[in-house]
Amino acid sequence: MHNFPWFKFYPSAVDTEVNVTQYSSVVNLFEESVKKFGNAIAYECMGKTITFNEVDELSKKFASYLQNDLNMKKGDRVAIQMPNCLQYPVALFGTLRAGMVVVNTNPLYTAPEMKHQFQDAGVEAIVIVANFASNLEKIRHELNAKHFIVTELGDMLGGLKGTIVNFVVKHVKKMVPAFNLPRAIRWKTMMGKADASKFKRQEMTLADTAFLQYTGGTTGVSKGAELTHGNIVANMQQISAWMKPKLVEKEEIVITALPLYHIFALTVNCLAMMKIGAHNVLITNPRDMPSFIKELSKKKFTVMTGVNTLFNGLLNQEAFTKLDFSSLKISVGGGMAVQQATAEKWEKVTGTPLAEGYGLTETSPVATCNPIDGTERIGTIGIPLPNTDVKIIDDNGADLPVGERGELCIKGPQVMKGYWNRPEETEKVMEGAWFKTGDIAVIDKDGFVKIVDRKKEMILVSGFNVYPNEVENAIALHPKVLETGVIGMPDDKSTEKVVAYVVAKDKSLTSGEVIAHCRENLTNYKVPREVYFADELPKTNVGKILRRKIKEMHEKKGV
Repeated sequence: MHNFPWFKFYPSAVDTEVNVTQYSSVVNLFEESVKKFGNAIAYECMGKTITFNEVDELSKKFASYLQNDLNMKKGDRVAIQMPNCLQYPVALFGTLRAGMVVVNTNPLYTAPEMKHQFQDAGVEAIVIVANFASNLEKIRHELNAKHFIVTELGDMLGGLKGTIVNFVVKHVKKMVPAFNLPRAIRWKTMMGKADASKFKRQEMTLADTAFLQYTGGTTGVSKGAELTHGNIVANMQQISAWMKPKLVEKEEIVITALPLYHIFALTVNCLAMMKIGAHNVLITNPRDMPSFIKELSKKKFTVMTGVNTLFNGLLNQEAFTKLDFSSLKISVGGGMAVQQATAEKWEKVTGTPLAEGYGLTETSPVATCNPIDGTERIGTIGIPLPNTDVKIIDDNGADLPVGERGELCIKGPQVMKGYWNRPEETEKVMEGAWFKTGDIAVIDKDGFVKIVDRKKEMILVSGFNVYPNEVENAIALHPKVLETGVIGMPDDKSTEKVVAYVVAKDKSLTSGEVIAHCRENLTNYKVPREVYFADELPKTNVGKILRRKIKEMHEKKGV
């Protein structure tokens, strides 16, 4: 039952209910995919492919190594810290099959960030790519983790190719700082020793924890969202129902440029696409746009996911606009607001709408998405997924009617168990079964949800609320703007003032032009009082612009 009556009448291709308990665990679902798709390609990276059967065998070996060689037990936590490469799904499914918990870790974390996460999660083992092992060396004596497994990017590319990739990464590009981890074992050595026949299959339930997925820490200390097998299975089932109108089993080629350790790519690309037997193309370094576009040119890709900055970056590459998009069925944007200018240009260039979805680490992640049946609405995050309820509340927790702005709350089987070992933090965001997102939103009469902005990032100008998203969207429509970030800074006259940072596409752009453009598109109090230019804006690992860091940058300027 939804909180609003229109859900009974709104026609959607998405079923309102799906069976979220059909599988007893993520592993159960993985095993079914192996049986169904066997020798079909599951993952591809740098031209090397592995089938579902190969992922099955390799992950069994990895699980056996954890169980028998490292003597780890069900429920132990294993940190996986690597970019998109073939080792990732092997380590992921191996850990889950051993009955253990995956702790996804951003490879770009600094040593202190790694230390916080590893200590907080109480990890027993760490699987890390060699490029970042020097950071692990700095903190190894402060960790309780007993086991380190180090892999190089080319380790699963095979033969001469793997050797060349490892040589180039290490000696030509100098991307592997020297490190000393005496207790570490190399990936190839480990896989050589592991005996798949000794793997002991673990029985798991939907209540068992599958992931400790750490929040981005964009508004404070990073917390581990405890996601159960039930949460993840539910979201895979919900996403599958949403994809049903367009996607066909064993026929899809999905481009995975977002890192698999991030919740969006983890559930949508790595897991939900596995469920339909998709061929998953892993992009290790999407920031290398020429190489990324070259990879895209070789594939008749049908699905692409990303964040606004990624889509915007691609659209500004002439080579991208010349690609063949005839096979593309679905493009999905999430992780941050999709700007109108980007969505419109994407549809013009690719012929496919950019369907914006919404979710959080705490919701496994997808909670709402635009339909893919031709009824999508640019500027909204769509309608709730099956088995998902949404509502808007005011500052006192009272439900608000249609069209009123307030905090978005979500209820559904994908909502996390809670924050790992942080009951007080869990209590702050949970109201019974409802998760309070911290995002300001509005729901229209047809049930489409529009995110206005983060509650904590709202700017108060002379008693009026200004939402950075709205100002950023307006600035992004200027043809000379590449990207922008908007913040609020203290002001004697009006509580706070709107300050914009802009990366120009055309260097002739002036602050006066930006302000004049905003005056045409925004009410006066929303217009930036100050505009600054930067060569680049600080971003998270997936390309989400970090307003908190822009604020720090601005404060250092002392303006």
